[in-house]
Amino acid sequence: MDTVIGRGFATERSEAMQPYRHPMPPDCMPELVIAPAIPEDERLWVPQQENVWFRPLCLSVAHGYWTSLLRVRKSGILSRHRHPQPVHGFVLRGSWRYLEHDWVATEGSYVYETPGETHTLVVDEGVEEMITFFQVNGAMIYVDPDGKVQGYDDVFTKIDMCRQHYDAVGLGAAFVDQFLR
Repeated sequence: MDTVIGRGFATERSEAMQPYRHPMPPDCMPELVIAPAIPEDERLWVPQQENVWFRPLCLSVAHGYWTSLLRVRKSGILSRHRHPQPVHGFVLRGSWRYLEHDWVATEGSYVYETPGETHTLVVDEGVEEMITFFQVNGAMIYVDPDGKVQGYDDVFTKIDMCRQHYDAVGLGAAFVDQFLR
């Protein structure tokens, strides 16, 4: 019994079970596999502010996005920000919400944030640790309650934070290079 290549699931020895026999395109970047994504080594978490860290997973300088784990270990307001492009999030531990909405992103929740929306991220009392996977496209523009710009983060500021942190903790500034694509 053969399977349809590209559509089926091969369960026995067949042509479908053979690996691709040709080289990858010469300019193709290598895959990026990070295991474990939630590290045991605390040095891999880059401090963002007190009790807030991110763990870079992919920093795409070519496309202007980053994926990371955001970890918060204290309740309170994290940031008010706006995105010019979409953001995807998946809650791995704990929960969080936005002051501007009536929903709570709990463990296992997927969140799609639309371009242009401004929101204020809050981790409520009783949440000991929140970890969320985020893919941020473009930038995070930090604003005051009236929308006045207070600062921003993009893939390049994230890389700079990583370089400084990894150098300070003895991993070396170039440690971040493995996440660059």
